[in-house]
Amino acid sequence: MFSDLVSKYFIKQKMMRTVIVSLIPLLLVATYYFGLRVLLLLFVVGVFGIGTEYLYEKKNNKKISEAVLITCMLYTMTLPPSTPFWIAAVGIVFGVLFGKMVFGGFGKNIFNPALVARAFVYVSFPEPLTIQWTNPSMGFPGGFATYLNEGIEMVSTATPMLLYRDSGATLPFMDLLIGNVSGSIGETSAILVLLAGAYLIYKKVASWEIMAGCLVGFTALSSILYFAGVPSVPNPLYGLVAGGFLFGTVFMATDPVSGTKTKEGKWIYGIIIGVVTVIIRGFALFAGGVMFAILIGNTFSPIIDESIKAYKNYRKEKAEGKKEVTA
Repeated sequence: MFSDLVSKYFIKQKMMRTVIVSLIPLLLVATYYFGLRVLLLLFVVGVFGIGTEYLYEKKNNKKISEAVLITCMLYTMTLPPSTPFWIAAVGIVFGVLFGKMVFGGFGKNIFNPALVARAFVYVSFPEPLTIQWTNPSMGFPGGFATYLNEGIEMVSTATPMLLYRDSGATLPFMDLLIGNVSGSIGETSAILVLLAGAYLIYKKVASWEIMAGCLVGFTALSSILYFAGVPSVPNPLYGLVAGGFLFGTVFMATDPVSGTKTKEGKWIYGIIIGVVTVIIRGFALFAGGVMFAILIGNTFSPIIDESIKAYKNYRKEKAEGKKEVTA
């Protein structure tokens, strides 16, 4: 019966279900670290996100895309666990409506709607998005027996990137790998994000070229700046696992709609995201940076693909012209 209900309202998209599977371990670990409020926050976001797309598509007698489920999950995982419900709801409505539906719905959006939602609440409600963080749980049953863990009052000790930016101090590398640090819901455990990325590549759902391009761009520029003695740029390896760079690389940059389509374009697109992330982290006001870097990459995505296609056509016409001359 549940399957019939889903079929009635949703367009079946097998690829999206694969992404959902890859996100479930991250969601469970986040619940353990921060509390059951993580699940309630996801529920609230889901209701408003799905409701927004339903109301928009209803007038056209169209079904909801299963992609909106991914949008809701990804957006929720970019938020701090203590984000007020009303702010989260406002953000997802804005993201689905102005990041997706106004462009014509699924498959036509230029920007990643989850990041449009996150960017909107980030600049509109900076305090709960940049100051109010939650201590991770220790021991069993952790957050599964708690609504929400205690908050952190000191901004300088809130998240790995804020800590480094304010004092130059770093957290234990193992804590960053397993996720035993404060931060947004889905970005804390680097090892789980990497495993999810490997799973998506194995299932041929996400582009390994884009992921590799992001890593190359990020590592190359951060290495140059770090060894040049730029104090605002941390050790490249620390920068990779701290903050949301890996999460954005695996789940956001690889969005098949807002990302590049050509093979060469995927590398260029990924490198741009990696490079811009380092620049924003190191020299802008934001401790993160990958969110804005991916949105900037989305802006250039169509231009990159069109330029590569034009160049290939030029090379093809030039080669055909030489054949005609020699003939």
